[in-house]
Amino acid sequence: MRQNARKWLRVAADSPKTFAVPEQVCQSPDFRFESELLRRGIATIAGVDEAGRGPLAGPVVAAAVVFPADWFRRGLPEVLRGVNDSKKLSARTREVLYAALISFPEICFGVAAVEAPLIDQINILQATHRAMNLALAKLNPPPQHVLVDGWRVKTLAFPQTPIVSGDALSLSIAAASILAKVTRDRLMVEFDRQYPGYGFSGHKGYATEAHFAALKERGPCPIHRQSFSPMRQAQAELFPE
Repeated sequence: MRQNARKWLRVAADSPKTFAVPEQVCQSPDFRFESELLRRGIATIAGVDEAGRGPLAGPVVAAAVVFPADWFRRGLPEVLRGVNDSKKLSARTREVLYAALISFPEICFGVAAVEAPLIDQINILQATHRAMNLALAKLNPPPQHVLVDGWRVKTLAFPQTPIVSGDALSLSIAAASILAKVTRDRLMVEFDRQYPGYGFSGHKGYATEAHFAALKERGPCPIHRQSFSPMRQAQAELFPE
């Protein structure tokens, strides 16, 4: 597996293309990428991921996580052994791991959000990249290298390795996915209190039948992304010409 990590990192360093990891090697996340970078003398490595690109409402949130370099050899402490892609974890497990991750003073992390009005202004892709950069800017010291979940981020201010399905492969990215997801879910629960009747605490802003029914009845609220096509349709149905 380490040989594969070396090959992927070499390709990433020599090419602007993102590499898609072959499906047969997608297993539980580990430190294969981090360890290979450490072998090259790069010790401060951030994993970065986002939550909330697809919903119709609420912010997009990004998180960045830097683990201590000696953990790449020793492995995670027992309390963190369940770290994985946030999509594979229950809400309760994510909350437990979130609390554990932020409790270690040796773990450096940053979390940032871009709200719906700016998403509408610059589009969701650029908003996602901005959130990632904002999260990375909170790291002290700054990372020497960033492992990115998904595609290459052109605006990233640091050397990067983009990895498709990175949250299922890199523990640093998986940890970032948990911080981003829990942060965003908590924000949506709070928005449910501010804007009752939409069910934000349940669907978290995603395009569910219940959400569409609420939109049809109430119309969009201030945290809805007006540039998303379902919002334009809802406006047209509420205010026909």
